[in-house]
Formats: sequence, structure tokens, C-alpha cells
Amino acid sequence: MNAVTTQQASTALRPASQFDLSPQNFEQALTFSGYLAESDLVPKDFKGKPGNCLIAMQWGAELGLKPLQSLQNLAVINGRPALWGDAVIALVLASPVCEYVVEEDDGKTAICRVKRKNAPEQVRTFSMDDAVKAGLAGKAGPWTQYPKRMRQMRARAFALRDVFPDVLRGMPIAEELQDIAPSDQSAPVEKSMGPAEVVQPEWPADKWAARLPSILDGIANGKSIEDAMAWLGSKGKVTPAQEKQLRDEVAKLQKPVQDASPDAPNVDPAKLTADMKACTDLDKLYELAGLIEAITDEATALRLNEIFTAKQVELEQA
Repeated sequence: MNAVTTQQASTALRPASQFDLSPQNFEQALTFSGYLAESDLVPKDFKGKPGNCLIAMQWGAELGLKPLQSLQNLAVINGRPALWGDAVIALVLASPVCEYVVEEDDGKTAICRVKRKNAPEQVRTFSMDDAVKAGLAGKAGPWTQYPKRMRQMRARAFALRDVFPDVLRGMPIAEELQDIAPSDQSAPVEKSMGPAEVVQPEWPADKWAARLPSILDGIANGKSIEDAMAWLGSKGKVTPAQEKQLRDEVAKLQKPVQDASPDAPNVDPAKLTADMKACTDLDKLYELAGLIEAITDEATALRLNEIFTAKQVELEQA
């Protein structure tokens, strides 16, 4: 028997410290969402997506969750926000209307007994026969690897959603939505809210050209191209052509640097830097840029390319 009392879990969702980063207004929420989207500590549904972070924080706030708890306990399943099972039972147990939740499993059937204050006990079950009827038994993934746990999640979801809809605000359970395949016509139809995306404007060509050298420099120093794409996507929409350009440039960086041929000009990087910075003619600037190919040091060549790009933008706008 797996019995849980409200007293044991009443502080399950409370922060360990009084320090609180919860936004106090919409502007703070927008700023905080941007920081979260750039963090490596958020789930993939929120990485590089400040809009998803903002909406998840609002959903969580309506349920009584702090911002970081919201991002860790809310999932986007088929475009719809849902709560993971452990967060569901924690919210219910923390509610003053819950008297107890008791979970059992006899090896074939999961049983969830719940009681709301001033109301009779309610019982919900989910057996392997139910799993067979729903087309879940033997399904690749958790239903094959952890059938007992999945039965428990189903029985729990039925009980808590039926008895405590006010506490959960009608929020669906992630484990349930994961089992509902879009092509499964026999499954309950879940109305999709659509992905919580922010429509970003495309990167302007001049800003893209100015930013690209520093992005390549970061990749050359160990950052992955996926991290770079996530950051770029949080600031603007990367077009297919821009992504191809970035990947092509990264591929060039990853090729071993070949020794300069005997016929290659002897280029002084310091002089070339000074000449490009002082250049006032776009054609001359392109001519100077051609000399960068003779530089064999990758870091020096990247810095020269960055100087060239910045000067190019300056002359084109003059």
C-alpha cells in the first residue's frame, strides 16, 4: 500500500528559501521569460521559446506554482499544456479540501482511493484489461517497461481529476495525453490550444551579417551549433538560407587548416587589420578581405572576418 497524507506533503511545493524571483508585473514576466528561455536548465519545450515560458508561468500561477516549478512540472503534449503526475498529487495534497489519497496495486489493477472533506470516499481503478481495451498494453515505451507505474498514473489521474477539478483547474494529466495518439480515433478528442509560440520577425540581413562572426567564434570555442541556433531563435526567426549559411561556415571551421601554399602572399595580420579599419572604399575592402584566406590561424582569421563584416555594414550604410 502506498498511502500519502496531506501533512506529509503539505510543503512539497514550497521553496526552501524566502528568496523569490516571481515576476510582479507583465514587464518583469517578459524579462524573466527571456532569461529562462536562454537557460540550459529548462526542459526542451521551453528552450529558446520565451513565449512558452511566459504562458507556462501563467498556467502555473493559476494553479499555485512558482515560475520555476511551473516550467519543471508543466509539459506541452500535442500543443496542449499538461501537468506531470507527481505535481498533480502534490497540488491536491496541499489543498485544504483534500483529506487523503491512498494508492494500491495488486499486480494487475491499480486502485486510487481519495476523500474530499465532507464528502464520501471515491475509488478509481485501472487494470491491465483496461490497458488492453485502450490499446496501451504492450505499447512501446513506458507501458512495456513500467506497466505498474503507468497503471498507477491512470488510476490517479481519473480519481484526482474527478474529485478535485477545482484544485487542478481542469488541467489535463501529461501521462494521459502521451497515451492519446493523434491517429487514435477511439481515444477521447482533446481540443488543441496550439503551441505557445511567439512569432518572431526574421533576422535582418545586416544584423545577421554583423552577428555571424561572433556566433562562429563561440562555436569555435566549444559552443554547439544547437545552442547557437536556440539563442538566435530567441532573438529572431532564422531563415532556412541563414541556417544553411551558418552550418556551411561551421563546416569550414571544422575542416583542418591547410598550410599556405608556396605561392600564397605573406600577409601581416596587424597591417591587414589597420588597412581594413581605415578603408573608405567598398571595392578596396573586398580586395583586402581576399587576403584573409592567407591567414592560417583560425582565431586571427575569425577576428579579421568580424572586422570586415562590421566595416562592410558601415560602408554600405554610409
